Amino acid sequence: MNAAKSFDNVTAQNARGEGWRRYLATLKYGTYVIFHPFDGFWDLVHEKRGSLLAAHTWLFLFLLTYVMRLMLTNFQFISAPLQYINIYEQCGSLLFPFLILCLSNWALSTLFDGKGRFKDIYMAMCYALVPYVLIQLPMILISHMISFDEAAYYSVLSSVSVIWCVFLAFVGLMQVHDYSPGKNLIFLFATVFGALVILFLILVFFSLLSDAVGFFVSLYREIVFRLY
Repeated sequence: MNAAKSFDNVTAQNARGEGWRRYLATLKYGTYVIFHPFDGFWDLVHEKRGSLLAAHTWLFLFLLTYVMRLMLTNFQFISAPLQYINIYEQCGSLLFPFLILCLSNWALSTLFDGKGRFKDIYMAMCYALVPYVLIQLPMILISHMISFDEAAYYSVLSSVSVIWCVFLAFVGLMQVHDYSPGKNLIFLFATVFGALVILFLILVFFSLLSDAVGFFVSLYREIVFRLY
């Protein structure tokens, strides 16, 4: 009995160790993707080189970096009213559109003969955020070490981090759906339009829901007023 328990414990520890090594490998793979986007994104999905847990991690690091950039960057390079910053609102203002874009891309992929699943699209978009994290995090510290006269270098690096992410997202979705560059460009415009439609429908839904709740609250108050 004891031998069997020991064997089970060893097996469980080996499984946890293997899972941890797998997670670290897929997390580190993000640094390969940003320098070899075409091969990297293809292997990310088709060769299972990525993982959802690593994708979640990169997305979390992206949100964390964005908030830290607002709160900790030297005031000479970024002007943010710290007393009015709400961390949850800032994260939501990025996370919600990000997920809407992923949903729109997945929803329209059927019309454009796309091959990607929602999981693949989400992973590719998350891994495309890696340059922002790797560039912007050190720049928070660098902003306290350079003068305002050197702001041009700061602006260039900030622009590079964003442009790099956009390029990676373009290549990632192209590889996920197996599109040509031209078709992928058209598909991205359709994705943005679809995201706007989804946002409009969400706003309409909540507007109608608010009106319905207001109507029933008013009806309840009227009934209570007449009865009592």
